[in-house]
Parts: sequence; structure tokens; C-alpha cells
Amino acid sequence: MDSFHRPVMVREIMSFLVSDPDGVYVDATVGGGGHSQALLQRLSPVARVIGIDRDDDALRAAAETLNDFSRQIRLVKASFSQMKSILERENIMGISGALLDLGVSSWQLDQPERGFSFEKEGPLDMRMDTRGGLQAGNVVNSMPEKELADLIFRYGEERFSRRIAREVVEARRKKRIESTGELEALIWKAVPVRHGRIHPATRTFMALRIYVNRELEELQEGLQSVVPLLRKGGRVVVLSYHSLEDRIVKNFFRSSAQLEVLTKKPVVPSPEEVAVNPRARSARLRVAERIVGEEGETA
Repeated sequence: MDSFHRPVMVREIMSFLVSDPDGVYVDATVGGGGHSQALLQRLSPVARVIGIDRDDDALRAAAETLNDFSRQIRLVKASFSQMKSILERENIMGISGALLDLGVSSWQLDQPERGFSFEKEGPLDMRMDTRGGLQAGNVVNSMPEKELADLIFRYGEERFSRRIAREVVEARRKKRIESTGELEALIWKAVPVRHGRIHPATRTFMALRIYVNRELEELQEGLQSVVPLLRKGGRVVVLSYHSLEDRIVKNFFRSSAQLEVLTKKPVVPSPEEVAVNPRARSARLRVAERIVGEEGETA
């Protein structure tokens, strides 16, 4: 599996993101620090980067990756929806750009104890912030059947959601579903057709992860909070990995009178990158620039 240190679409992101080499930037999902490292290598010594992440392991990895830039980087444990309050605490009034690299990292998927992946036996956790909050196991073992089916359909776009929810509810009547392997086996029983390259459990696991971490709500709140923080000419760059995220970003960019969309269609990774880094396969990059300043003037 790829590590935290293999960021996706670095060249494309940097070509859009860097509008002011002396500016302040936010890496709103810093992960292991790969994108921030590439960004800081392109910025001047007076520039600053604020790196945000909910995952303690990610922040530790980022601190190691970005050690050479320790004077310019500030790492903060938080959700990116809290961007405004984070920047206020740092006495930052405006930023030149923000990057949101959404979803779960390959490193997180590769840790069995985190419970993100059906490929490795682990607890049904799936929390990005392991210090508290709802775990996937609570959802799987307590949510009513109809609500569970609706969740899997809404967040996973899984057409066999009702079959899967029924199988889960029947199984949990006999014993609590404890592990990723147990849930995967139930999904295999529930899905009647085997076609395509996607594993039958992929959409259900994704749906549970999105729900547990409030990912779509966080994205909406994060997009709404970043626009007022951008200086005129500043850019917001979003890297998404599934259609629900991409749709939210596309619609938000189009509906904002303060933004000009710079990517009419999403930018996708090159075949060469996908060959080296399979995680990039589903990546979609969208970019918008703030065209309205503080007093409402346009660029």
C-alpha cells in the first residue's frame, strides 16, 4: 500500500494553488505532509502554511516530513470546518490559498486497528479522530434496518443496500458484529451479482466511514468557511475521490458569486501517476479563485 508520504496530483495542485509565493496557505487535510512539503518548497522563506488534520497519527507523520520547514508550518489537530477559528487564533486575517484533499489516506486504510478497510481484519471503528465519537460498530449493531439501508444507499450509492441491511440485522440478532471481516462476509452473502472490478464491500464501507466522520457535512462547512478567508486572487483547490464529494464541490463553486471556477471539468491524474500510485485513480481536482474583495470589488 502507499504511505502517507505519496501525495496525489502534486504537480497539478501546485500549478493552481500557488498565487503568491510570500502568502499564507492552509493545507486543510495535511495527512502525512506530502502536499505541504511540495508547497513549502515552492514558497519563499517568509510564507506560512497552516496544516490541519483530525488524525493524531497523520499529524505525527506530518511533523516528521516537514521538520525542515518547522519555522514556517503550524500543525493543528482539528476539523477543517474549524478553519476560521484556527486562523483567528493565529492572528491571520486572510490567506492566499487552501487545499482540501478529501477522504481517507492509504496509510489509514493499511492500519487494521483503524477498521477502515475490509482487506484487513480489524475492529469496526473508522473514526478519523480516535479520541471520541461514534464508531462504525455502533451504527452496524444498533441502527434500525431501514435507516441503515438508507445510509448505505445515500453515502455509498449501493444499489443492494436493502439486501445488505437485512443481512446485517438478521446476523446481529444472533451476535454482535465486531469486525471488518464479519461485516465483509455478510455483504458477500447479500450482494447477488459479481461483476466489475469493485469489491462488493467497497461502497458499504465507504458509506459507513463517511457517516461516522460526517465527511459531507464537514466538506460543506469547510467550503463555506474558506471563501471569506481567501484574499482576492486566492484559490481553493479540492481533491475528491467519489461522486458525492465532487458533486458538492462543483455545485458550491458554481453557486458562489465570490468565486470564479478555473476548472470547467475536473482535472484527473495522468495515466503515469495512476500506474505508480493506484490511489490516484479516482481523484478529481477542482479549483476556484476568489474574484471579490473585502469591499465587493472584482478582480
